[in-house]
Amino acid sequence: MLTSKQRAYLRKLAQNMDPVFQIGKEGVTPEVIKAVDDVLEARELIKLNILKSVEEDVREVADTIALRTHSECCQMIGRRIVLYRRAEKPKLELPR
Repeated sequence: MLTSKQRAYLRKLAQNMDPVFQIGKEGVTPEVIKAVDDVLEARELIKLNILKSVEEDVREVADTIALRTHSECCQMIGRRIVLYRRAEKPKLELPR
């Protein structure tokens, strides 16, 4: 569980990031989960874009992806979400 200070720090880091994935009309598939999982292990912090063609609620999509990848949703602005998961060999140093 992230503290508000850590969440703010991660939001600051994600501010200039480009989205790594776009979730399209197929929604959250096992392939999407696997790809997001792999990128989270490599980068720890990623930004996703959920296209308007997705019929599900954006919050539900974010919660589903976070749950299945064992990550935390740090931020959600419109149709963009930021996910964080600590890697086995951490690259980011979070404030305490």
